[in-house]
Amino acid sequence: MEWSDDASRARKGDKDAFVRAMRTLEVSMYQTAKAFLRSDADCADAMQETVLRAFRSIRGLKEPAYFKTWVIRILINECKRVLQRTRNVMTLDVCYDSGVREAGYDRVEMREWIDTLDESLRSIVLLYYYGELTIKEISEEMDLPEGTVKSRLHRAREILGFAHAGQTKGAGHS
Repeated sequence: MEWSDDASRARKGDKDAFVRAMRTLEVSMYQTAKAFLRSDADCADAMQETVLRAFRSIRGLKEPAYFKTWVIRILINECKRVLQRTRNVMTLDVCYDSGVREAGYDRVEMREWIDTLDESLRSIVLLYYYGELTIKEISEEMDLPEGTVKSRLHRAREILGFAHAGQTKGAGHS
């Protein structure tokens, strides 16, 4: 992966490599921040602080292959700080980029269903599908056993499948 090479160079002091590595993570960082924070301004603040913290401590990164996981962990911690500071309730706005809007109403409806999940399930679904993290990465980020992440993801899929099927059947069916 390109960011892994850049992370290795950044660890040795290459500032341009650090910038390149961070740019490859921008979308994942935004989607992760949006899973935790309500406003785009809070997301931007958390992302900016994450970049600064990562830059200051890049030499402490032990394994460049885990750069993405390391950055996302910093971001999640920063999102928690923003939530504590602003005392926002963890709710999610339906926020889509232009590509998602063009994909049609099915994506919008699915995101609305995701937003109805309990926070513990919603966070995992958003990190997995929107943040594109693996189960192992989510486990590390949320400090949960992999089995817990898998079971919550499975439970969320069951709920979403049931909810989506219930919606399409119509009100008159029992």
